[in-house]
Amino acid sequence: MLVDSHKRIHDYLRISLTDSCNFRCQYCMPDENIQCLPNKHLMQVDEIEQIAAKFVELGVNKIRLTGGEPMVRKEFPEILEKISKLPVELSLTTNAVLAHKYIENLKAAGVRSLNISLDTLNPETFKRITKRDQFQRVWDNILLMLSEGFRVKINCVGIEGVIEKEILDFVAITKDLPLHVRIIEFMPFEGNHWNSKKVVTAGQMLKWVEEEYDMVKLKDEPHATAKKYKAIGHEGTFAFITTMTEHFCGDCNRMRITADGKMKNCLFGSEEMDLLGTLRKGEDIEPLIRTSVIRKYKVMGGQFSKSYKGAEASELKNRSMIKIGG
Repeated sequence: MLVDSHKRIHDYLRISLTDSCNFRCQYCMPDENIQCLPNKHLMQVDEIEQIAAKFVELGVNKIRLTGGEPMVRKEFPEILEKISKLPVELSLTTNAVLAHKYIENLKAAGVRSLNISLDTLNPETFKRITKRDQFQRVWDNILLMLSEGFRVKINCVGIEGVIEKEILDFVAITKDLPLHVRIIEFMPFEGNHWNSKKVVTAGQMLKWVEEEYDMVKLKDEPHATAKKYKAIGHEGTFAFITTMTEHFCGDCNRMRITADGKMKNCLFGSEEMDLLGTLRKGEDIEPLIRTSVIRKYKVMGGQFSKSYKGAEASELKNRSMIKIGG
């Protein structure tokens, strides 16, 4: 097993397939023209398979494929098929704009759960946030995935100036649809113009919901990042991911591989281990994996020495979200 110095067992791996995306959300991607990696610098299909298999050998039992947008990679169906042969629970994070094209591939791979990024229910706001006029396609694909039996979680970043107006609408869509909406506190990454004053806290959002709905707190799963609630009489649920105001590092079980094959032991960690370069030299990647895990900081990648309110984005050492992987 992969155990860090704080006795946390790591059995969940997120693999970024690409740093390319067909949307341009500012909280994920810097304003300037971002240069996507040339294909030769990406993990190739067989390399993804080899790296994933090594992690499974070391105790990983859940793998999530991410991007960028994983479905824009032309080899997506092939990668999906190969990873599905490993003895793991396989899931996906996507913006869903291409999801209708890959339903049969997802079913064949045993994928039953999708995390779909959607920050607004207003088509004009969607166009402003993503720089793409694709709200209807995304919404239609969400409904399609539900009708095809997939469990759908909606990931919504609590963007200042947007979420205040829409959080009740997000709770409202859980009334008749078995959707699981998760509101994420705005997090700092390179180039996304974060500052602490832009963080709409989970506490604030919960108060707004409580004023309008009768609701109950649900039991959270082990290693959960989301604090889950249900409005009474609703089919679905809603939750808050309190990364900034109440971290959940205590029982973290997650590791990440970037599209260029670097291992990150924490979303906020600055240290990376070059698994791909080592693999291409014909060397064993297990020592690097174990070193990365054992070096994992207790809290927030060692980047926050005090409350998030005292943090400065310019002092954080990390990639942009698009380069890390969702």
